[in-house]
Amino acid sequence: MLKLFKFLITGILFGIVMTKSEAISWFRIQEMFRFQSFHMYGIIFTAVAIGLLGVQIIKRFNVRDIGGNPIIFNPKDMSIPRYLIGGTIFGLGWAMTGACPGPMFVNFGYGYGMMVLIIIGALAGTLMYGVLRKRLPH
Repeated sequence: MLKLFKFLITGILFGIVMTKSEAISWFRIQEMFRFQSFHMYGIIFTAVAIGLLGVQIIKRFNVRDIGGNPIIFNPKDMSIPRYLIGGTIFGLGWAMTGACPGPMFVNFGYGYGMMVLIIIGALAGTLMYGVLRKRLPH
């Protein structure tokens, strides 16, 4: 149980950072999609840099997951149509709802009850992807 406590603390800290940086703000997301402000792009570029650093640390120091298993990064086929279509769908959903997966849970935790509908929609989309995955272009 104590092992899981660090993940709870990490989630709480994630929510605080998302809130304080205004990354959960629909207004900030709207500004980004209208190219009116660099604010969200700065947050995204910072997240990508931290992610790259994190992956390098995981690879160099052979960091293990919660179960003690090694974390393995499998190479991906970066075929353009697949990622272009997926990215477009993701971006449209983000622009329409004002939230991507991280902020939608933070917004719900922050007290915005209507986020339940967005979370249900995201889960339904994930389920639909799982069902259709074998029929989608590779």
